[in-house]
Amino acid sequence: MTNLVYLDNNATTKVDPLVLAAMLPFFSEQYGNPSSMHSFGGAVAAHIRTAREQLAHLLGAAPDEIVFTSCGTESDSTAIRAALDSYPAKRHLVTSRVEHPAVKNLFEALSKKGYRTTFVPVDGQGRLDLDALYDSLSEETAIVSLMWANNETGVIFPIEEVSRRVKERGIVFHTDAVQAVGKLPIDLEKTGVDMLSLSGHKIHGPKGIGALYLRKGTKFSPFMIGGHQEKGRRGGTENTGAIVGLGKAAELAKQHLDAGGYRGVSELRDRLEETILAGVPNTMVNGGREHRLPNTTSIAFEYVEGEAILLMLNEHGICASSGSACTSGSLEPSHVLRAMGVPFTAAHGSIRFSLSRYTTAGEIDLVLEKLPPIIARLREMSPFWKSANADAHGK
Repeated sequence: MTNLVYLDNNATTKVDPLVLAAMLPFFSEQYGNPSSMHSFGGAVAAHIRTAREQLAHLLGAAPDEIVFTSCGTESDSTAIRAALDSYPAKRHLVTSRVEHPAVKNLFEALSKKGYRTTFVPVDGQGRLDLDALYDSLSEETAIVSLMWANNETGVIFPIEEVSRRVKERGIVFHTDAVQAVGKLPIDLEKTGVDMLSLSGHKIHGPKGIGALYLRKGTKFSPFMIGGHQEKGRRGGTENTGAIVGLGKAAELAKQHLDAGGYRGVSELRDRLEETILAGVPNTMVNGGREHRLPNTTSIAFEYVEGEAILLMLNEHGICASSGSACTSGSLEPSHVLRAMGVPFTAAHGSIRFSLSRYTTAGEIDLVLEKLPPIIARLREMSPFWKSANADAHGK
């Protein structure tokens, strides 16, 4: 699509051209199996070691604490199931009400198998109820799994503080950091995090590759059982091209963070957000604005449907995402917005804009030009808007 304005980077990101260039040789001349004994395969294994070092540097971890997986979802499942396998007598799990489905749905499935699960609430700003979290912990708790940053609102949980408190209780702590890695400075050596999940395609790397950080000394049992790859922690022939791509993406993300590159991204996000709030009535930001990802805003447009907004934005080549999910033919607000208590009239019209280091001022200008008339047009057709205005004027 020409003139594409892509503001859905929390869903996936463009592969950096330098990442693509680093990957390409491993689909042609450097195709050896890195587990082979011969030098042709050994040369490929050296590139995997480099990628492991690049990713470890981004995370503040040791290279041998990195386990390559196929995606963030696999990393989440591996971490949670490893804790349950390592502590079979413990039948209690803790997470939050606003987790990504990769964690939320797994917890719900485990609850049907007899595990006791606690879903810690959040307040109207999307902030975790820390008292409820700490009160829920017991000797029966096998694992606490909390996202580092929310994929819909961008709200950041205080993972450093929480992980230390959980570790004081001798409980395994896992964080789904898929949205945080590459956008926030992370130094795992200074936290109590035992396991961390990430995904390559969220940091301008390829799809089909992720990683699990596994702190030294953490009890672990593999989810993918097979050969000796990843020191026996994840069987299966290594996806060399994607691993190399993830390593390069991590290196570039570290450079971008160190150079303060996300200040420019957050400035564009703030201009988008503030101009919309000032120029379009009956709008609100979902989630607290103080502690959140620098690239994310979730804005609710009352009395219209998010899907209709997205369709009309798409006509102008503008890509964003909705705070609603279509389930079984009926529209329901997302579980994140419901957990925050966002009013139904706002939750249905919530749109997430997520920027990247490729987002330009001109692209933001185009959104600010096209969006207000779209909202006005949809509200003219909305019986809810007409009813609300009639009530406001005493009609």
